[in-house]
Amino acid sequence: MLKQIALTKIKGVGSKTARTLLAHFGSVNNIFDASKQELLSIPRIGNTLVESIFSKKYLHDAEREIAFIEKHRIQTLWIEDSNYPHRLKQCEDAPVLLYYKGAADVNPQRCVSIVGTRNATSYGKRLCEELISSLQEYDIQIVSGLAYGIDAQAHRLALRHRIPTIGVLGHGLDRIYPSAHRDVASRMLKNGGLLTEYPSETIPDRNNFPARNRIIAGLADVTIVVEAAKKGGALITAEIANSYNRDVCAYPGGIDQEYSAGCNYLIKTHRAHLIRHADDLVYLMGWERPKPKQRAPQLRLPTDSLGKDEQRVYNFLLERGQAGVDEIALYVGWPTSKLAMILLEMEMKSLLLSLPGKVYKISGSP
Repeated sequence: MLKQIALTKIKGVGSKTARTLLAHFGSVNNIFDASKQELLSIPRIGNTLVESIFSKKYLHDAEREIAFIEKHRIQTLWIEDSNYPHRLKQCEDAPVLLYYKGAADVNPQRCVSIVGTRNATSYGKRLCEELISSLQEYDIQIVSGLAYGIDAQAHRLALRHRIPTIGVLGHGLDRIYPSAHRDVASRMLKNGGLLTEYPSETIPDRNNFPARNRIIAGLADVTIVVEAAKKGGALITAEIANSYNRDVCAYPGGIDQEYSAGCNYLIKTHRAHLIRHADDLVYLMGWERPKPKQRAPQLRLPTDSLGKDEQRVYNFLLERGQAGVDEIALYVGWPTSKLAMILLEMEMKSLLLSLPGKVYKISGSP
C-alpha cells in the first residue's frame, strides 16, 4: 500500500490525475517505474508534476501514514481493489484511495444519503424520524456528512433504529469535526463507520467539504434532501448526484420557510422527485417490501445512563406526553438557564424532540 498512498501524497496529483495515470500505465507500480519522457507524453502532465514524482519527497509522508493506519486499525480502500465502494467507483472523479474505520460494509444492498441544513427545524427533524424509522425493514445503509443539523440527526436516528450509517468526513481520521459529535461518531464505529479521502493531519478546511459531498452522493443509490436553504452543501450534493445520474428526492415545505426554499427549488426545476414519506421513496426506487418476520424488540432508550437531572425531565415527559418549557420549569423548579442546558443536551442525544412553541416530547413517542 506504500506506493498507493505515496501517489496521493504527490503535490499536483488529485483524483482525476491519479486515475489518468492509472489508466495510462495500468498499475501504480508502472507509474513510479515510468521515465520522465513517458510521463510527459501524457496530456496535461507537465514538467512540474513530473519533477514532483521523481523527487521521492512524498515517500516519508507515505511511510508515516502507514504507521498511523496500522496503529489505529484503519482500512485503506484502493480503487482497483474489490472492497472499494462499487457505486463510487462508477463516478469519474472518485478518489483513488479512501481511509475507512468501522464495521459496516461499504457495498451494501441499498444505500441512501440523507442531507440537509445545519439549522434543522422541528419539521425537518420530524421528517427525518419518520423516514428513517420506516426504512428499518429495508436492509438499508444511511450515509451523511456528520455535520450539525440534518446530517447528525440522520446518523443518530439510524443508530437508534439499528440501521448501519456511515459518516463521510472532510478531514483525516485523527480527529472529529465538529467535536460535539465525538459521541455519535464513536457509536457509529460499532454499527456503521467513518470514511474519508483525506490522510491524517488534514484539518477540516472549508474547501474540503464541497469535495466531500461528491463521496456522499457517489456512495448512494439515491440522495434525499430533507431541508435546505437556497444555498448550501445539501444543494451541492444534490447537484453532484444528478451529474452522476443518481436519483435525488426532496421534501417540499412552506413557501415562506427559509429552510425549505432549497428543496422547493430542486422540485420546481425537476432536479429532485417530490416525496412526502418513505412509501414515496420505496415506490420510486422499486424496492420490494420485505416479507413479514419476527421482529426483535425495539431498542429502548438508554434511560439507565441518564444523569439525575435528565432522568427527572425524561420521567415527567414520559408521563405527560409533551409539555412546554414553562410547564417543565414549574415541575423541576430549576433556573431557566439550567433547564435550557439540560433540554439542549437531551435533544442533541436524540432523547427529546423539539416542537413549535418551545414544546418538547420524547423522541419516538406518538
